Amino acid sequence: MKNLSILLSFLFLFLITRIKAQVPQSLTVAKTPEEVGFSSERLKRLDAHFQEVIDKGIAPNIVTLVAKKGEIVHYKAFGYSNLETKTPLKKDDIFRIASQSKLITTVGLLMLFEEGKFFLDEPISKYIPAFKNPRVLVSYDEKDRSKYITRPAKSEITIRQLMSHSAGIPYEHALQDLPEFKVPFFCSTEKDILKDVVDKIAARPLIADPGTQFVYGLNTDVLGRLIEVLSGMSFDEYLRKKVLDPLGMNDTHFYLPDAKASRLVELYSKGNVTDKLSLHANETYRKYAISGERSYFSGGAGLLSTIEDYAKICQFILNKGEFNGKRLLARSTVEIMGRNQIGESFVWDRQDKFGLGLQIITPESHYGDNATAGSLTWGGMYCSEYTIDPKEETIMLVFTNVHPYAHYSEIVRKFRILVYQSML
Repeated sequence: MKNLSILLSFLFLFLITRIKAQVPQSLTVAKTPEEVGFSSERLKRLDAHFQEVIDKGIAPNIVTLVAKKGEIVHYKAFGYSNLETKTPLKKDDIFRIASQSKLITTVGLLMLFEEGKFFLDEPISKYIPAFKNPRVLVSYDEKDRSKYITRPAKSEITIRQLMSHSAGIPYEHALQDLPEFKVPFFCSTEKDILKDVVDKIAARPLIADPGTQFVYGLNTDVLGRLIEVLSGMSFDEYLRKKVLDPLGMNDTHFYLPDAKASRLVELYSKGNVTDKLSLHANETYRKYAISGERSYFSGGAGLLSTIEDYAKICQFILNKGEFNGKRLLARSTVEIMGRNQIGESFVWDRQDKFGLGLQIITPESHYGDNATAGSLTWGGMYCSEYTIDPKEETIMLVFTNVHPYAHYSEIVRKFRILVYQSML
């Protein structure tokens, strides 16, 4: 009898452990928001707020998705994918996600880290020799920028520094118009290829010594090239085979298949709060996904996606490395991603930290508002953003496509505030 009691106790503990270990492998719709800890009544504030944003001409469109424990409590589309034709926005329309590409690239590279292909603190020059002996920009002639002075950097650039944007590589660079340093920032319709672009990035002088401060820039494009070197595959092929297909992210692309081109939302501008929404003047930004050479794959800013597709990689992070029945990263690796990797530096003036491929909201955050400290977030320059809250077991995403956008911070922060106020 005693042995039976012990056996039953072990069986009970085993079953409890199994239940606790289960994490959502798909996104499903909650029967009611209340079942997973949200107020239906308070969620209506999201609807009222964003309908007002559309009605006032502040945004052309908004799509939102909020899920707790893998159960969707809010998933709606507002406004128009095209203002000129008054085409209603659909939930599965495709958006330019720009810097939200960085998380996907980082996940792909960390899979190679787990295969023992590299150490985080190795110099990037070990794998991409063009980065050997980096130099730092000291000064330049405003009238003739070909006249500039550099000095040797105090150290080599490491892979960890590239992942955490502390390598000294910027986006905007004082010498960027010189032919030897001119690179596509976010996308290209020309016959650019990743290897050539990364070699040019390596040739540009840094604007700070590696490891000394947060400098947001073309770091993740370099990581895309590192994936090619380590995997022996083209970057786009690697992401498709190793990350996107396993997670079921079938609507995430660098360039859209012809059958999906009509689902791409139009791109608008609203640089000042008093401006009316207008069609974006940059034809490349508007059309790169459906035209041009389709040869450049930017790991830092080149992807397009639907909000539901991108929610899958957010849930993957929340699940500590698995989704869709696939484990791509170990729990310990995902935990490294959420640790401060920039020391005493901060992400701009936000008082937040940066991990590997994403921002960490701190208790002192000037950006996270009522988000739980330790939540993870990042966005794209066309105004799209995600927040992953491990404590609340919640993911929240909001997408539109406007650039430049005077209301960017207002859109994404008010969305997050409205989500948190609806939690029970």
